[in-house]
Amino acid sequence: MIKVGIVDDHAIVRSGLRQFFSEQVDLRVMGEAASGSEAIDLVRNTELDVLVMDLSMPGQSGIDVLAMLRAKAPDLAILILSGYPEEHYAVNLIRQGASGYLNKECDPMEIVNAIRTVSLGRRHLTPAVAELLAQQLNRKDDTSHPHEQLSEREFQVFLKLAKGETAGDIAKTLSLSVKTVSTYRTRVMEKMNLASNSDLTYYALKNKLID
Repeated sequence: MIKVGIVDDHAIVRSGLRQFFSEQVDLRVMGEAASGSEAIDLVRNTELDVLVMDLSMPGQSGIDVLAMLRAKAPDLAILILSGYPEEHYAVNLIRQGASGYLNKECDPMEIVNAIRTVSLGRRHLTPAVAELLAQQLNRKDDTSHPHEQLSEREFQVFLKLAKGETAGDIAKTLSLSVKTVSTYRTRVMEKMNLASNSDLTYYALKNKLID
């Protein structure tokens, strides 16, 4: 029996997934969460094999939560189920430890098959994500998107700055000092060759990394 947790801020999505998973003889939904902090509590207090998690949530995003869970529960398989297309986040998140990445428009059975795959400790790569990974391996760094050069923490800080969060807000959320956040901001600006926070916001919107 594969023990599954569901993390999504929309009750109707959680309900639909729970219903569909309950029809599979080898899956058992052990709990749900509607936010990043609830997701961390769920993992801390419940025995799970696979966490199916959205990226877009109030408070801490799925990206922040992924980093925390990788530290707290390194053996837990985390399957990202997002409304964002694969090309925007998939490669970065798989590099950061996600077990797989699916778009919410996929067939529900694909989610079940992905859960079965990642529960065995393997990665689930859709053809689209596999192609993106292959392209990244084949091309030189100077032809890739600037945000793909960022480290996991730099990518987190970049997205938060792009959404208009202050250094103080980011420091609080990520448990860092304001000085450290400023250092990350400087690195992000240098790597992406941008000059201001409004440049970051424009880049993120243009590349559909934020809504």
